[in-house]
Amino acid sequence: MSLLISNRGTRVLLQAGVIFFTAVVPLAAQGIPPNPTPAHANPSPLADTAALSREALVWLVQLIQINTTNPPGNEQAAAKYIAGILGREGITPELLEVAPGRSAVVARLRSSAISNPSRALLLVAHMDVVGAERARWTVDPFGAVMKDGYIYGRGALDDKSMLAANLAAIIALKRASARLNRDVIFLATDDEESGGEASIRTLIAKNWDKFAAGYALNEGGGVISKNGKVQYVALQASEKVAVNVAVIAKGPAGHASLPTKDNAVMHLAAAVAKIGAYSAPVHFNTVVRRYFEGLAAVSDDEIAKWMRSLDATDRGEHAQHVISEANPQWGSMMHDTIAPTMLSAGVRANVIPGEARAMLNIRLLPGDTIDVLLGALSKLVNDPQVRFEIQPNAGLAAPTSSLESDFYGVINKVAAQEFAGAPVLPYQSPWATDSSQLRLHNVQAYGLWPFPISDEDLARMHGDDERLSVASFNKGIEVLLKIVSEFAVNK
Repeated sequence: MSLLISNRGTRVLLQAGVIFFTAVVPLAAQGIPPNPTPAHANPSPLADTAALSREALVWLVQLIQINTTNPPGNEQAAAKYIAGILGREGITPELLEVAPGRSAVVARLRSSAISNPSRALLLVAHMDVVGAERARWTVDPFGAVMKDGYIYGRGALDDKSMLAANLAAIIALKRASARLNRDVIFLATDDEESGGEASIRTLIAKNWDKFAAGYALNEGGGVISKNGKVQYVALQASEKVAVNVAVIAKGPAGHASLPTKDNAVMHLAAAVAKIGAYSAPVHFNTVVRRYFEGLAAVSDDEIAKWMRSLDATDRGEHAQHVISEANPQWGSMMHDTIAPTMLSAGVRANVIPGEARAMLNIRLLPGDTIDVLLGALSKLVNDPQVRFEIQPNAGLAAPTSSLESDFYGVINKVAAQEFAGAPVLPYQSPWATDSSQLRLHNVQAYGLWPFPISDEDLARMHGDDERLSVASFNKGIEVLLKIVSEFAVNK
């Protein structure tokens, strides 16, 4: 891997005004390959994916180095950087301010003078990232450090790799002067990690006409690799619904030297212990059933046996326990989940607080309601001094994307070609994405990080030492370009 960076590429970045990168370690010192001269003369969008991948890796590095931790987000710096890349390629970007310091980016390649939103393909990714505890990382979370063939950094997988890949896709089509059969739209969103006032919900309310589409490709699914071989492709067609709920315990405040059994902290601790041990009822929808049916065909015999027994009246409950213990993600797909995530109480060590709070992050199966679940939890806790309070910006259940659409078929076809016949399985993600809001607006939205990744590296997402292998990133760009080209380019 070359250690040089082209002077021309460096000049381009400086001309874009991206001066906030000067304090970071130079890309060449990290082993980042050259940022090559844009190959505008390429006759095909797929003619030289290797060169394009090298460019995209530089974009990924520098996107990671822009700290967009949410809160507060500050995505505007990333938005301007992306807009600069698009503008230099002759693609007109538009910055859509969602809130002060927070702007989305939209750009479009047209197939004809008059757009047909029902046919358009939207490539969407978000710019914000979750926080990172520096002391728990082996590298700077915002240094975009290259080590052992991996790029490390917050957002390396979620979701700046998708941003860079989407950029590569739309730029490849532009450079090739591809004859499109539908509009292709690039969208970089804000506030995905919090789903607050600067999220895609607000963006749709204010600017839906800028990116209305019939189909979308977003994060959410994955290319699952085991022992270096792709086992299957999980294509997100549905997702669980995120709701935050506060558990609030009350009690008399007083001097800590005179303890009472009505201490709010004790009431809260007892409530959280009961909630933490609770398991909601299991039930399956079409997506989850088809996922496990397909997964059983590529799993080892022992786990496959239990996957085929999930609906059995005599062995179903045991099968659910086995599968949940084997992979927590599988367990989460089968029932509503509740994770206590935050605790707060008191102002001083010698004061008994009058109130104590815990925060629950709840993920509902599509079709389940928070009121029913909270009713069950209230009976379980059975304490008049404890109440539940639903927090703002709760998610909304959206319809499942079609498993029979032309776009779903294209992804199946490309995956079979690129991953030696690995099956594409419909997937209901335990996490929430921007796709739910798109589905509520009749978009056939699918989630797929196209980068082959192991369960171990997937577990680093939102965790410590988030990383993505360079080889996986390069392969993902190749796969994404083929999906987009197969669906949106005239043969």
